[in-house]
Amino acid sequence: MKKMRSGSGGSAAKGRGTPKTVDEYLAGIPQPARSTLEKIRTAIRSAAPSEAAETISYGMPAFKYKGVLVWFAAFSRHCSLFPTASVVEAFKDELKGFSTSKGTIHFPIDKPLPAALVRKLVKARVAQVEKKTRHTGDSMQKRAT
Repeated sequence: MKKMRSGSGGSAAKGRGTPKTVDEYLAGIPQPARSTLEKIRTAIRSAAPSEAAETISYGMPAFKYKGVLVWFAAFSRHCSLFPTASVVEAFKDELKGFSTSKGTIHFPIDKPLPAALVRKLVKARVAQVEKKTRHTGDSMQKRAT
């Protein structure tokens, strides 16, 4: 798993400045949220392609593979996973019992999402990215001929 640095703006928490790595972000998060996010990170890593890289995007940890796959973050009263609106919609039945909004899943700071569910969400995002990449590649190839 590659680790990338990002110069994008935003901040993980007030007063701490923008972290440069996911490890730096997590080091600044108090328990129990840190342990919760570490479990989410492990589940994402296990489902993401080996070429996926960790980065900081919008001041939050993210995994990047042909674009950002997912973001995850801690807030004062909850943690969140951001797999995009279409993935949240596609898994709405499995996400019953969790607070969701357009592209976000909220969960308690002391209780991570089930690892199996996180892996499904990440694999769905990878499939979306792959489909988009293939479609874009096909369109460009047709234009070139």
